[in-house]
This record gives sequence, structure tokens and C-alpha cells, in this order.
Amino acid sequence: MRNIEITISDEILAACSSFRFIAIECEVKNSPHNNELWQEIDAFCTHFAANNMLEDINKRPTIFATRQTYKKLGKDPNRYRPSAEALCRRVVRGLGLYRIDTLVDVINLVSLKTGYSIGGFDIDKIQGNLVLGVGKADEKFEAIGRGFLNIEGLPVYRDEIGGIGTPTSDEERTKITAETTRLLMIINGYSGEEGLQEATNFSIDLLKKYAGAKEIKL
Repeated sequence: MRNIEITISDEILAACSSFRFIAIECEVKNSPHNNELWQEIDAFCTHFAANNMLEDINKRPTIFATRQTYKKLGKDPNRYRPSAEALCRRVVRGLGLYRIDTLVDVINLVSLKTGYSIGGFDIDKIQGNLVLGVGKADEKFEAIGRGFLNIEGLPVYRDEIGGIGTPTSDEERTKITAETTRLLMIINGYSGEEGLQEATNFSIDLLKKYAGAKEIKL
């Protein structure tokens, strides 16, 4: 498995000097559904909904820091919610999580539990290395399941072809599918380093348990 180099631009560091990330590369076996995983997800969602209020979600440190970065870059985080915030809001409102496939479901559980907006990509669809920069006006970005997304002012990972992921949504071109066998999972810590390693350990445990992850590289 090739190692993808990830560079953080000066634009991002100027808006969020505390930004840190951890990238997990691994070989995996995806599946349409995993009953044991969904028992874990349902149990966590029940507990989360009972212990959190809608108005407090955007105060979670990891979510708050992502929102603050949006504001510094000129993006309205209420109109373009970070994915972790959107997931938490769904659960507290009693809507539950979407059931996509095992890899995406694992990423959503980690995001819900930690508040990190997490990118999940099929490595074989990424061209070259990645740079985390800031979206430009009229930049092409087809968000998964939602069509064209205005990413101007959003943090965006780009490969040699273009944008593949923002904290609000990832791009159709490099998305995880049933055929994905090599995963890149990026945990984005706009709140800094604290909590990142714990989120990484949790992610790896889930990927091993539910997706047979091996050849894991950080």
C-alpha cells in the first residue's frame, strides 16, 4: 500500500494554528451491513440522545473548534454544518444515523462519539498526494448525495485532480463503495492534539473488529 503524503497549507494554519490530524491507511473488507456494529451504534445513540441537548451540540470542544475555523475562513457554520455536528443533531432529534455500509457506519460512529469531522476515502481513487487548503469560489465539488457544494471558505483536501473532502461533506469521486478494499481515514482535530490518539485507537479497534482491517499505517 502506498503512503499518501498530506500537507497542511499556511491558509489553514493561519485560521487554526492548533490544527492537528491523524491519517489511518489500511486494507479492509467492506460489507453492506453488520448487525453487531449496529447494536453498538444503536446503544450509543440511545445514550447520546438521552444525555445531550440540541443547543449544546455546537459547544462540544471538537465541534466548536471546527465551527470557529469556518467563521475565520468566512463560512457560516450554521448553513454549512460540520458533518459531526449534523450527525449529533440527527441523533438528538431522534432521527438516528443513516445506514450506508460498514466502513461509512464505523466512521459515523467515531465522528458521533468524538465530535471530529472525519474524511473517509477509497485510496485507489486518490491521485497523488493531498494538501489541506481552502475552497475557492466556483470550485467544482460534488458532495456525496447532495450535488454541487459551494466549498468557498471551507477547509478542503485536494489531490492532483481536485477537492475530495471537507468537514461538511466528502466528494463523490473518491467516496467509499462496496468495492473499496483500501481505506484512508483522516481524523481532523481543529481543537488541537488532545483526544486525537484516543479517537484513532477507537477507530482502529472498530475497523479491525468490523472490517477486518490489516496492514494498518498511521
